[in-house]
Amino acid sequence: MPDPRWETLADILIRHSTRLVKGETLLVECFDLDDTTLPRLLVQKAARLGAFPLVELKDSRVLRDLVRHGSEGQMRAWGEFERFRMERVQAYIALRGSRNINEMADVSGEKMTLYNAHYLKPVHFDCRIKQTRWCVLRVPGSGMAQQAGMSTEAFETFYFDVCNLDYPKLSRALRPLVDRMTAAREVHITGPDTDLKFSIEGIPVIPCAGEMNIPDGEVFTAPVRDSVQGHVRFNTPTIYQGSSFDSVRLEFRDGRIVAADCAAGDVKKLRRIFETDEGAAFVGEWSIGCNPRILDPMRDILFDEKIAGSFHLTPGNAYDEADNANRSKIHWDLVQIQRPEYGGGTIAFDGEPIRVDGRFVTPELQALDPE
Repeated sequence: MPDPRWETLADILIRHSTRLVKGETLLVECFDLDDTTLPRLLVQKAARLGAFPLVELKDSRVLRDLVRHGSEGQMRAWGEFERFRMERVQAYIALRGSRNINEMADVSGEKMTLYNAHYLKPVHFDCRIKQTRWCVLRVPGSGMAQQAGMSTEAFETFYFDVCNLDYPKLSRALRPLVDRMTAAREVHITGPDTDLKFSIEGIPVIPCAGEMNIPDGEVFTAPVRDSVQGHVRFNTPTIYQGSSFDSVRLEFRDGRIVAADCAAGDVKKLRRIFETDEGAAFVGEWSIGCNPRILDPMRDILFDEKIAGSFHLTPGNAYDEADNANRSKIHWDLVQIQRPEYGGGTIAFDGEPIRVDGRFVTPELQALDPE
């Protein structure tokens, strides 16, 4: 009999995240899974509803070879095939294991650009995100436990604690923050090596409570594209396109990244990412993280962007729901934690502090503070 915590998670994915109903087709895409408990439960629950589950198992080492050795024509054919399938499903769940987070680290920038242009953008940015009800999550294993600096058993406990939240309750707790952000015009963020200003006036504000990511807990919008001014240093280590970067520092002028550096990682590769296309040097998302049970980074963006007392800023493509018209083949969430043990910091709306050192100032928002 499966661990009941898996049952709870599968129910959240079917009933809350994708809201699957009879007659719909669900695609479950699995990457590097050592345990098939969750995809099997999803198949069973979808079938009981009268839906049509499809499952694909993928291996990151094979995907690396497809990208590393692929021609432009092969990448285009791959993207066209997968987009054809994606256009015919109503719901999508990605289950991502983590055998080697650096598997794509030695793939050249030129090959990654082809992959982004002919696979990632048409299949996921243009089709899956816009046309399906989707949810992306990690599946725990020893590799993720190692990333988090925990034993495998302790990490599994943490994983289910932060993933199997009461998402309707979280959704209600996020509403006052949505209202405050909707009413705001200018955002001013200060902290260690950070002094950043931008406008969010007129851009929709979107709460996230388990619909597209598990774990969840954030409220996002986007800066007015040309309004970002100043500099920011992100204190959360990150992985992008298989490469690790620590302490990324960005400078902005009139919305554009004009300087990029990092304390650890390949600086040339970092800068090439922001040169992928015109939109890669502008910001497509800004979000406040507020999952009260996630406190520390583990170099996994699906967890780190939800850290209580954090925010993330995203060079690259904007989401349709909070669209500032920025378009790009990349979308890279970079996280700064502002709790005192990470250096502190303040977020102010129109000159009024809304959160100081990672804790909200007003009572109606304090349900989102770390427990």
